[in-house]
Formats: sequence, structure tokens, C-alpha cells
Amino acid sequence: MGASKASRKKPRRSHHYHVYVIELDPVVLNSRRFLKANPERDMLKPCVYVGMTGLTPEERFSKHKAGIRANRFVQQHGMRLLPGLY
Repeated sequence: MGASKASRKKPRRSHHYHVYVIELDPVVLNSRRFLKANPERDMLKPCVYVGMTGLTPEERFSKHKAGIRANRFVQQHGMRLLPGLY
């Protein structure tokens, strides 16, 4: 006899997502659009972008900088990943 259908099913893939944080150059504060999108920004804290991806944070940051499905502020003002925050 063959294996039952239940034992032949492929194992379910668990979701592998990464949250990542990118430091933005403070020059981004000169952008009216950025300020409008962040009206309650705390001026004592650094400017950051927080995202979630199925890629590694390094791969996703590279894609942002290359303009691939990029956030405008990260593409223009992204400086580095902040792994201590994710």
C-alpha cells in the first residue's frame, strides 16, 4: 500500500520575514513631503525608515538604493542599516 495523502503532503513553509531599520540622513528634514508624512516627529530622535521583507535586510537595503520597489526617502537619504534596532 502507498502512503496516505496526509503523509505525502509537502511540509508547510513557515513565513520568514525580517523587520529592518534604515538610518536616514538628517538632510531629509528639508523635505516638506517627509515632514508632512511625519507631523509628530520627535526632533530628539534620529530619522529612520522601518520596513519588513522576505529578503535579508542587506538585500532589501541594496534594492532600495538601486530604486527597485524603493521608498523615495530611503533611496535618496538612506545611509545604513541599524541592526541593533531590529
